[in-house]
Amino acid sequence: MEPNAREGHLVVISGPSGVGKSSICRRLVDDPRIEMSVSATTRPRRAGEVDGKDYHFLDRDEFERLIQTGGLIEWAEYVGHLYGTPREQLERTIDAGRIALLDIDVQGGRQVMEHYPDAVTIFIDPPGGDMAVVEQRLKGRGTDSPRQQARRIERARQEFQQRGFYRHRIANDDLQTAVEDIRRIIFQ
Repeated sequence: MEPNAREGHLVVISGPSGVGKSSICRRLVDDPRIEMSVSATTRPRRAGEVDGKDYHFLDRDEFERLIQTGGLIEWAEYVGHLYGTPREQLERTIDAGRIALLDIDVQGGRQVMEHYPDAVTIFIDPPGGDMAVVEQRLKGRGTDSPRQQARRIERARQEFQQRGFYRHRIANDDLQTAVEDIRRIIFQ
């Protein structure tokens, strides 16, 4: 592995729910220099999810203790559940000279930008910049109630309007192209 001038830094990936952030991040972490940050959440575990791998699943009291003790670099409430990024794991990754990759919502992304102004921030746009694609994906997931779907769609619209806060924007028109574009940004 060759040294890189951009080792030991933070990359934030944000975008509306359903835009393909998780698929992009799964491809990015195939590179051994990139480590996915595992978020903490109070939401229930979905079928097939593993604690400590997909999320750190916490009860609300545990999560609130982390907030109070400064154990999270960012946190947000999303559709009734708390999500946040554990500070210790993130700093350990950066100190080891690796890239810490965060897949977080816009609210969390803006908090990270305040604490880590040198972070590489990338907003993922839906294919063709069309929010209708995102709405169809969210409705087609089958993991949320109609009420939760409506909340996610409204939140996705709000996040899309905040894309201008990010240094880079990548359209997820084609997954492989989006991943290659992001790799160029990360390793430039």
